[in-house]
Amino acid sequence: MTIAIIGASAGIGLLTVERALTSGHQVIALSRDTSPIPDHPALTKVKGSATSVADLKGLIIDADAVLVTIGTKKKKGTTLFSDTAQALITAYAETRSKAPLLVITGFGTGESRRYLGLFMKLVIRFFLRDQYTDKTRMEVMLAKGLIRWEIVQPGILTNGSHTGNYRVQSSLHKGMQVGRISRADVADFMINQAENPTFLGQHVAISY
Repeated sequence: MTIAIIGASAGIGLLTVERALTSGHQVIALSRDTSPIPDHPALTKVKGSATSVADLKGLIIDADAVLVTIGTKKKKGTTLFSDTAQALITAYAETRSKAPLLVITGFGTGESRRYLGLFMKLVIRFFLRDQYTDKTRMEVMLAKGLIRWEIVQPGILTNGSHTGNYRVQSSLHKGMQVGRISRADVADFMINQAENPTFLGQHVAISY
């Protein structure tokens, strides 16, 4: 299958590219800077923006699944996530694509905020409030604007190795635990879901 990955040059995005190629897929990787992405015969690198409808249309039209792994170092006032959501909604409408859209946000967005542990509540409140507010906007916009979507909410990210052994929770409940997870295992989950999207229309928390 052909997997499009938006935000593919670092972190989870780059690991997701590598995981997809290892699994034998064709990959179209979009980033503002594609130079960190190693060349591969099954890889097409596209220099572009996650907020550009034209760039997204060129990506989506040939994809069997679309994965969004964008991030930003901007702590205050970011609108990257909601701007990307609007561009995706428009691009999907104009291409009439039915490809499932899998989007990484983070546990602590939307309703999941009420189920955070004290440490992460403080981290988000004092350091990541604007990012998580905009990620919540993204989730709401995509849920209203698209049919085949899945929101992936990892816990605290680490640089640990791939294990393939993690918990997947698709409902919020009292006493739930969402701890750490490696970026490599988030990438593993994303490719597994691209191949077989079993949580469409849901928010899914993943951690060890």
